[in-house]
Amino acid sequence: NASPEPTAAEQRVWPLPAPGRSEGERAEIERRRLVLAIESSCDETAVAIIDADGNMLANQVSTQIDFHARFGGVVPEIASRKHVEVIVSVVDAALEDAAASLGLEGGAIAPSELAAVGVTQGPGLVGALVVGVAFAKGFAYAAGKPLVCVNHLEGHLFANLLVSGGHTMLVHVKAWGDYEVLGETLDDAVGEAFDKVAKALGLGYPGGPIISKLAETGNSRAIDFPRALNSRGDYRFSLSGLKTAVTLYIEQETKAGRTIHLPDLAASFEAAVFDVQYK
Repeated sequence: NASPEPTAAEQRVWPLPAPGRSEGERAEIERRRLVLAIESSCDETAVAIIDADGNMLANQVSTQIDFHARFGGVVPEIASRKHVEVIVSVVDAALEDAAASLGLEGGAIAPSELAAVGVTQGPGLVGALVVGVAFAKGFAYAAGKPLVCVNHLEGHLFANLLVSGGHTMLVHVKAWGDYEVLGETLDDAVGEAFDKVAKALGLGYPGGPIISKLAETGNSRAIDFPRALNSRGDYRFSLSGLKTAVTLYIEQETKAGRTIHLPDLAASFEAAVFDVQYK
């Protein structure tokens, strides 16, 4: 059977048309050159609006932590579906926040009032990235605006101008825009290793903040975990052996009926992760 025609209420016009603006408001928006940026590489749908001077006018994030916590890590299929469910509302909220930040009285920023659209094109979970990139392409095309695709690890490098972020590539930044990737993990990302150790200890998700907090009061030399250094002469490194060693240690101590001192284990694990990358 043919699907029924949508009602007038269901035929939502989107992207939203430009609202009525005063001449002064239009001039201010044009001067600001607003960029809408979309990030969907993993388990959060994030949309920000930045002006040409680097001022953040909106920053909306829809997190999926509660959905993935029960599995002790990110489930790619769930992540992709959640991005699909929320991306429109997150963009709408960002457009409204930007208008409020600028003190505009005519309603949310319209797509036609933007200067450009940016989006994370990788690396990350393929299905999650597809949602953000497909949405951004359609949004930019409908608004008649240029689309700028960004490698989000380069974003981490530039973020040092604002706040430091973690990643699992060792990169020589010769100058902004001039990078040489020296090495990266052969298996899990560093953050994923933290998640799996936290899961093995029953500490919850995400594991990074939990392990790091425990490590503050622990002895980093209490447990001699392995440092798997690469013997091939390059800067690639692996964390799979370290994760296995931690898991075996937990199993052995539990079987022997000994109480695990969590701060010492966390500090020893964290030190091993650091040493591999540092050396």
